[in-house]
This record gives sequence, C-alpha cells and structure tokens, in this order.
Amino acid sequence: MNTSPSSSAQAARRALGERLREIRKDAGLTARDLAEATGQHYTRVSKIENAVQAPTDRDIHEWCLACDASAQLPDLIASLRAVDSAYLEFRRQSRAGLKRVLGAHTQRRYEQTDVFRIYEHNVIPGLFQTAEYTAAMLRFWIEFLDAPNDMEEAVAVRAERQRILQRGGKRFVVVLEEQALRTWFGDAEIQAGQLGRLLELMALPNISLGIIPLMTRRDAVASTGFWIFDDNLVALETPTASIQVTQPAECRQYARMFEVLKHSAVYGRDARALILEVLAELDD
Repeated sequence: MNTSPSSSAQAARRALGERLREIRKDAGLTARDLAEATGQHYTRVSKIENAVQAPTDRDIHEWCLACDASAQLPDLIASLRAVDSAYLEFRRQSRAGLKRVLGAHTQRRYEQTDVFRIYEHNVIPGLFQTAEYTAAMLRFWIEFLDAPNDMEEAVAVRAERQRILQRGGKRFVVVLEEQALRTWFGDAEIQAGQLGRLLELMALPNISLGIIPLMTRRDAVASTGFWIFDDNLVALETPTASIQVTQPAECRQYARMFEVLKHSAVYGRDARALILEVLAELDD
C-alpha cells in the first residue's frame, strides 16, 4: 500500500470517481443525462469521475438522487470526507517532535469514543504501556523519523491519554497475539514491568483482554494491528503513516475481522497464565 499522503489521496479520489461512474452506468444514464438531471455541465461530470475535480457533498447527494442510489449515500459521503484526511504521514507530523505524532489517537477522539476494540499483533497497545516501555519504543522512532528529541514530552502525552481507562462509561475490548508479550523494547526489566502492568489492567471491569496463543488453530490472521473506535473509525499504522478508515462498509469489515480474531483468543485465567509464563521466562 502506498502511504504517501498526496498519492494516496489521489488514489482515493480516483476510487470515489470510479464508484460514482458505476452508479451512473447502473442507472442507465449517460454523462449528459446526469448533467441535465443535476443542473451542471456534462464536462464536470467527466471531471468528477476521472478525479480531475473533487465533488462536493451536494454533488454526491444530487448524484445519488438522480441515479436512485440513496442507499449508497452514507458510504460515498464518508469516502469524500476521508480523501484528504485518511493518510497522515509520520515524518511530516514529527517535524515538531513525536508529541504531535498521534494519528487518530487524540485526546478528543478518546473522549468521544465509548467502545474501543483493539487488536495488536506485536506490540502492547499504547493505552496499556508503562512509561519505560513507551520510551524504549520511541527511541527508535525519533531516529527513524529524524525527529527532534522530545522524549519526555512525547511519553507524557501518551501517559496522559491513559486516564481514559478510568473514565466511566468507556469499554475496552482488546485482543493481543502472544507475540506482543514476547516483543521486547528495552531490557528484561522493562518487559517484566510491562507484563505486570497488563496483569493489573486485566482486573479492571471495563477491560476485556484476550490473548491468541502462538500455537493454536485459527481461522484468520490480520496483517497489521488496528483500532476500532465505536463503529465509525478504524485506525491502523504503517512504518510511515497513520491510516484512518471511515467508510461504514469498510468499518464493518474490520469489525467482522475483529470478531474472528477474538474467538481465537483465550481470556481470564488462561490469558493470565500465558502472561505469567512469559514473565517466568524473563527470569531464566
């Protein structure tokens, strides 16, 4: 996947234009027919379909009305919203330090979300990290992104977000691969502290923590970690960018995948036993 903001946004515009063209053709309309029905010049229809010109909300509403495709309106509007904001390049964000490299993980987003569904395959989720684990992980990214060294501030910003775990009315459904327990940032002492933190958080009534064992039968794997905020946003990251998915149909697909992964996990006593097993190995 190309994660450059400009090229990715253009690809998203092309995809939106192609969907609008398909809707028009499915309705049996020519570009001139649609232009007449929506009160615009037919060349503008062509420009929108070929991603030369971006449509407005009004364009999409009128397009769907003329093509008798109102059921597709929510997905199309979500696609339009996402075109320029879906891809956030880390290197550009990090020019002022890692404290600003947040992607979808802003305080406002956290406060607006009631249910967090989190899947991580090789790292402990930020909300559950100790300060030492976060700092050990960020050292690499400061160098990789050639960012100013604002380690203390970056760790503090991420620690502040963890207050949301104690907020009433919030629920956290988390699925980790066992590999996430075994991926070290720093030394054995830091990893032991991080695993101890997981054990503490498991006791909170608003947190469900499942772990998928390394050696287990499963129906599916996910190629990357992802977070689902309520039912209206999915956030995932590549080495260079944060990607935000807002199309309702695509969000539902991520939710389906999360359910499949969740069913492969163990919980409660069995999950605790896995964490304790990895902790014991740290002492060997």
